[in-house]
Amino acid sequence: MDSDIKNQILKLVEEIAPTDDLEREHIDNTIQWIKSGAELFRIQKPDIPPKHLVSYFIIVDPKENKILLTDHIKAQLWLPAGGHAEPNEHPKTTVEREVVEELNTQAEFLYDGIFFLTQAATVGLTAGHTDVSLWYVLKGDSNTPLQYDLGEFNGYKWFTPEEILDTPIEKLDPHLHRFVNKWIKYSDASSKHLEKLCHDTLIASAGASTRLAGSKLSDEEISKSFEQK
Repeated sequence: MDSDIKNQILKLVEEIAPTDDLEREHIDNTIQWIKSGAELFRIQKPDIPPKHLVSYFIIVDPKENKILLTDHIKAQLWLPAGGHAEPNEHPKTTVEREVVEELNTQAEFLYDGIFFLTQAATVGLTAGHTDVSLWYVLKGDSNTPLQYDLGEFNGYKWFTPEEILDTPIEKLDPHLHRFVNKWIKYSDASSKHLEKLCHDTLIASAGASTRLAGSKLSDEEISKSFEQK
């Protein structure tokens, strides 16, 4: 395993702002796992080594406030799209590759880093190993049809956050409710942050010029927004 890519992944994981105690536990465990020198990538299907990296990508339509999930054939659950990182592949590159292979579209990142991290034992037709899942968030359009991989999915559907939270967790990834709650907190904090920036810009416009930084929060601001909820 390439030491440079391992260090890049370690840095990405260390930068994640946890939303709750369970995510903090998963992050800490993942950091220890990476530092242990264990193989991070799946080198043989379906489960060698029995713990390995997966890149999930949640596609969000921010205008319609909808989230795309796929009806996964092997897992027999509604899941985000995604796939296993190839040996020595950057997890963001995995997303860029998988979104083309699985949904025939291009990756437009709505959030630059890893937004969420989970560890979960697999179920369904490939049960028995542990996926360390790095969740990325992409921007999509719920009004544009997708050409999905018929070998991977029975279909796909756009859900509102409320519809996902109302769906029994047994039909979903076991951590999907937690992801949605984290995304709601982040979206709410980003909106308030943008409103404040716009307000401050209007106040300052009569004096020195002010640059509108955009709605993206720093890691410190994200952490504070989760702590306040």
